[in-house]
Amino acid sequence: MTLAGFLAYCAALGIAAAIPGPGVTALVARALGSGFRSSLAMAFGLVVGDLTYLTAVVLGLAFLAQTFGIVFLIVKWLGVAYLAWLGWRFWTAGITPETVEARKGKGGLVSSFIAGLAVTLGNPKTMIFYLAITPTIVDIGTITPATYGILVALTIVVLLVVLVPYLALAAKARWFLRSPRALKLLNRTAGTFMMGAAAAIAARH
Repeated sequence: MTLAGFLAYCAALGIAAAIPGPGVTALVARALGSGFRSSLAMAFGLVVGDLTYLTAVVLGLAFLAQTFGIVFLIVKWLGVAYLAWLGWRFWTAGITPETVEARKGKGGLVSSFIAGLAVTLGNPKTMIFYLAITPTIVDIGTITPATYGILVALTIVVLLVVLVPYLALAAKARWFLRSPRALKLLNRTAGTFMMGAAAAIAARH
């Protein structure tokens, strides 16, 4: 991979991670309910979940695309449909104070880590990023062990750079969540990015 390829991957991952979704909602809720340490453990769980998908894609996606083309095509269009639906949901409803309140949780560091891992592994948005978006940026077939190591390191750094500020700002989230105007802007922005991602995947040949 070239430097431009790594930078493109970092940019796409950063945008995908910053768009509010189940992971960010759960993280902010955990920060509000259990404090910084517990939510940081959850953030590491989210990161490990992403690395799990990255590894699965690197190991199997090229083979899947070449051997089971119809399966890959189905995955692509399911991803398009899901992102478009998610974008529409953000435009019409999106994140609400009640959503965050319902996701608050107590527990130790281990349970927080497991909760973060479970959220990521069960999050269709994360699946779609690695199955449908990553192959448009990264040439899976040319990845070497060294390239994979760099991608792992970049994934960890980018996700922590994006997620940790959410934790730091969680103390101000109560004010933010009481502002319908701010929530509407957040939801409309997220919805726009979701629909844009759906269109980009649909246009990819």
